[in-house]
Amino acid sequence: MKLNHRLNTIQKRSLSIKKTVILLTCVAGIMLLSFSLAPSGKAVAGSSQSISLGTSGSYSVLAATAVTNTGNSVLSQDLGLTNSAASALTGFLPGLVNGTIEQGNAAATQAENDTITAYNNAAGQTPVTQVPANLGGTTLDAGVYATASGAFSLTGTLTLDGQGNPNGVFIFQTSSTLVTASASTIVLINSANPCNIYWQVGSSTTLGTGSSFQGTILALTSITANTSATIAGRLLAMNGAVTLDSNQITQPGCLISSSTSSVTTTSSTTSTASANTTTSLLTVVPNAVTAVTGKAFLGQGIQSAFLMVLALGTTLVLIRSRNRKN
Repeated sequence: MKLNHRLNTIQKRSLSIKKTVILLTCVAGIMLLSFSLAPSGKAVAGSSQSISLGTSGSYSVLAATAVTNTGNSVLSQDLGLTNSAASALTGFLPGLVNGTIEQGNAAATQAENDTITAYNNAAGQTPVTQVPANLGGTTLDAGVYATASGAFSLTGTLTLDGQGNPNGVFIFQTSSTLVTASASTIVLINSANPCNIYWQVGSSTTLGTGSSFQGTILALTSITANTSATIAGRLLAMNGAVTLDSNQITQPGCLISSSTSSVTTTSSTTSTASANTTTSLLTVVPNAVTAVTGKAFLGQGIQSAFLMVLALGTTLVLIRSRNRKN
């Protein structure tokens, strides 16, 4: 009788231990799940693919009809113009081109064709996340973005968050215009990569006075950069002109996820109405460092803390059970 009573007691205690461990596991799991589903306070889009620019990637400015400059603009890369008329290219000097000027030749024509390919590629990227027409005051993760009105504007600051991944691609699709206000700015955080920011514009772009812009503009018609606007990227206009006024256009610095020098190659095969084009984009980047986002770090810390609590609770239950048994 005593033996049966002791066996029943042990079985009850074992069941109690199992229930306690299960309860602790469920509590920890629910809290971890709650954290992972908590809103981050910013738009999150689906993944997108990098856009190959082909030969147009070596150009700071590319236009079809004219390139006009006023003041001391500086272009860090090439300048391309398919119109061969001497009057179509004005303002250099005092404007400076640190690369090569390609006008009315095969190189300029090829760059325009590659721009058309890149434009079509960017326009076809999915899935698309709808965001407000005015991008000011928003923070966006890598993805493809559009607006219901078909036109983007920027007043204030747009923040692009790479989430620690320098390979993340940001694509903005408009069926009409892109207009930025005076002194507006685009800020990159957490390894957001200026090489992977593309603005596919269905008509024309205007960059405000003293604004700071990031990324490559692929405009169907024309691009105007007002006085002292700075661009880390490229101004590529397919059918119209590019107008400059004391602007600084710098080649975007590319980041990769390795901490040492390395080479990455992205290849794509695309076609346009006129020809099939196979292009390859090769980027060599030294000493790039991947950042860890605050949310990712916090999530890892919370996860570790809950695992420690679970292990400690289980240990205490087992110790308590053993003491009772003895």
